Amino acid sequence: MIELRSLRSGYGAREVLHGISLDFRPGEVLVIAGPNGCGKSTLLRAAAGIGEVTGGEVLIDGAPTASLSARQIAQKCAYMPQDRPAPSISVRRMALHGRFPYLSYPRRYRPEDYAAVERALERAGALDIADTPIPELSGGQRQRISIARVFLKNPPILILDEATSALDNESERHIQMSLEKLSKDRTTITIAHRLSTIRNADEIIVINNEGIAERGTHRELMEQGGIYAHYYQMQFEGLETT
Repeated sequence: MIELRSLRSGYGAREVLHGISLDFRPGEVLVIAGPNGCGKSTLLRAAAGIGEVTGGEVLIDGAPTASLSARQIAQKCAYMPQDRPAPSISVRRMALHGRFPYLSYPRRYRPEDYAAVERALERAGALDIADTPIPELSGGQRQRISIARVFLKNPPILILDEATSALDNESERHIQMSLEKLSKDRTTITIAHRLSTIRNADEIIVINNEGIAERGTHRELMEQGGIYAHYYQMQFEGLETT
């Protein structure tokens, strides 16, 4: 479980979250929605224990993240940003490092480590690029590697910042199905713009520059006809919206 208590956060002198309080319940899929610049990514980074918190606190399973080590937080949460650095190593080596993020190179990997990496890369649709250097990959291919690392880590909490945004439609469908399986019985918090992810969420939380504006299921928010319904209809004009 993740709890935000009067959370304030931002970048330098610019504060974008002004005292937000939220509970993310175990096993649920929650979507954070709202206009650009309202603090969606800032909220996710803070929830993952890696963003700057200028006021309030974040608790994971009742423990303030300020009292936890980076390793303790990483054991509970997998955070997947839109962009990730591109070190000059192969996809396979990057995935192996994701399996053992706190061990230094060089190390002796076991056959079962390589087998686990092969399975994760296959689930993410990236086995064919396993020996390709990371800098040579497209943005969508890099996101597949990030997803493979999540599969390897197998954490109880997933925090996804538009995890499929750089993928084409066919790749997005493949990855989304894998993520839905991985999300089962885990707490999943995501920023998403894809129709299927938004509609299948247990709860949608709409934030704006003032804080939490709306929350509820897709159907409930569409029936309210408020901010979410307006943005949804603008984005998916011509598609079924109820």
